[in-house]
Amino acid sequence: MTDPDAAPRLTLPLVLVAAGGVGGSLTRYGLVEAYPHLVTTLVINVVGAFLLGVLVARHPAGHWSRPLLGTGFLGGFTTMSALAVQTVTSDLAAAVGYLVASLVLGVAAALAGLRA
Repeated sequence: MTDPDAAPRLTLPLVLVAAGGVGGSLTRYGLVEAYPHLVTTLVINVVGAFLLGVLVARHPAGHWSRPLLGTGFLGGFTTMSALAVQTVTSDLAAAVGYLVASLVLGVAAALAGLRA
């Protein structure tokens, strides 16, 4: 049973995820502001998938880089919500093309990252 009076503890993985998430989110925000095009989010997500593949291939589960760079930075850098919003606000042909390109390129990038 958990003590209800116990103060929550900040653990190192939580701090790493938070720090990485701030960095990734700010990086994505800056790129989208500088290049406000539909393709910007696609490029961000494909690059993020590649980098996550590299990270997973090179660093074992439990390594400090996974929460900082994987869940944190790349989780904040890539974004499912922007993909969803940009899809529903595009015309049908662009939306279908964007979704297919995101899925195909994202999986291909992750595989390339794992093999890099």
